[in-house]
Amino acid sequence: MGLRIERIPTLQDSYSYLVICEDTQQAAILDAAEADPILMRIESLGVQITKILCTHHHLDHVGANLEIAQIYDVPIYAHASDAERIPGFTHGIEEGDRIPVGNIHAEVLFVPAHTRNHVAYFFPNKPALFCGDTLFVAGCGRLFEGTPAMMFDALRKIEKLPDATEIYCGHEYTEKNLRFAVQCEPENQALRVQWEKIVKQRSCAASHWHNATPQEMTIPSTLGQERLWNVFLRARTVEEFARLRELKDHFR
Repeated sequence: MGLRIERIPTLQDSYSYLVICEDTQQAAILDAAEADPILMRIESLGVQITKILCTHHHLDHVGANLEIAQIYDVPIYAHASDAERIPGFTHGIEEGDRIPVGNIHAEVLFVPAHTRNHVAYFFPNKPALFCGDTLFVAGCGRLFEGTPAMMFDALRKIEKLPDATEIYCGHEYTEKNLRFAVQCEPENQALRVQWEKIVKQRSCAASHWHNATPQEMTIPSTLGQERLWNVFLRARTVEEFARLRELKDHFR
């Protein structure tokens, strides 16, 4: 059973995704941020949209829910406790639920911290994780509604997944995240090499994000790679994590 993932640049620096079952050509939209780029990609691929999966309620992840759901007459999934904040919400999900997409399925992880109702979707047959604004490449999300302890626990839950798990996050923040990490660990040569590689990769980025090419996108990484260069994932105590998060919140 094959799973194909389409990365779609949306808004200014956001990612939406299509997860496609290659056996059936049925697909789910992950975080429908902006309608036009998503609709164009669906039309070009000719896949059958069966549902919209939301990681959390922020507008840069759900702004196109209503328009796309109306066009394709599909349900919208999000954590059960976020029903009132998800546009077009139809299906409440909980930790451990399995959501089919054609012949494949996603497993729901409850990872509150960035928001109090945040979820991630793990597709074990890839493996691939769609983690919204919880884990970024070389970073993690701000704590808008949660505490350092909640994010620390969320990252520990993600850390249990296989090293080969591809990480599909909500935004193209990699260059700044790695610049922060190099400042935290100036002696880490492997980290510096990765940062310099990403700076070069992003230097050729299109002036308009919607025109970004696959070569310009730093997503995905893998969980194994994150263990090497993500200072937040490597924090061993809540106190260490909280200190790093405070530093990153004021990093420019």
